[in-house]
This record gives sequence, structure tokens and C-alpha cells, in this order.
Amino acid sequence: MTTMVKDMLDTYPADLGGVDRDALTRCIEACIACAQACTACSDACLSEEMIADLAKCIRTDADCADICNATASVLSRHTGYDANITRTMLTACATVCKACAEECERHADIHDHCRVCAEACRRCEAACNDLLASLG
Repeated sequence: MTTMVKDMLDTYPADLGGVDRDALTRCIEACIACAQACTACSDACLSEEMIADLAKCIRTDADCADICNATASVLSRHTGYDANITRTMLTACATVCKACAEECERHADIHDHCRVCAEACRRCEAACNDLLASLG
């Protein structure tokens, strides 16, 4: 299945410096999906009656969405590639996704939006770690 992320990577006119295109595609897509899930989860938490109990979840969702969006953007740029920046972003993204998944899992039995968000965070964490491993 072709995706917009894959189509854009395939059109890049220069070499990607040995970066695994499939792992890169999966990671960018996972970051975008996770950012959307976290944004929606945060918003859903704001609509819950027990909003005070979800304050940490809301904050973690917002942080995770921001970092996932930034990571997707950095991973989408290849001109002047700096492996150290890429590794740092992937590490930060995997870290925040893990923290967000753990926080959302605390509420997943009560709030389906937290369950769905936790799943997206776990997929993104894995995709970031997979891309990191492929970078050597």
C-alpha cells in the first residue's frame, strides 16, 4: 500500500544516506497518527466529568502530540541531514510516547479514548525504536 509519506520519500531527488526508507516511512506515519490520537485524547479528557483526575493525562497527551509532530517534521527533512539530531529526536519521541502510553493505560479501563491513545503511543514508540536501531 502506498501512502503520502512513502510517495514523498520516493520523490526525494538525493540519496537518503542509507536510511531504511520503510522504517522511516513507518516512523513518520506512526508519529503523525500518534500526534492526532494524543490531541484527540487530550480534548476528550477535557470533556470528562472527572477532569481533575485527568490533568496529568491531558498534559502528557499535549507534550506527546507536540514531540510527535516535531519528530515527523524533522524526519521529513533530508537536506543537510544530521544523524545526531535524528537520534536525539527519535529518543525523545520514544520516551514521551512510553510515558504517555503508561499514563493513558492508567485510565484505559474507564475511558476508551485513553485506550486508543495508549495503543497509538506504543506503536509510535516501537517505530521510533526500530528506526533508531536501523541507524546503527
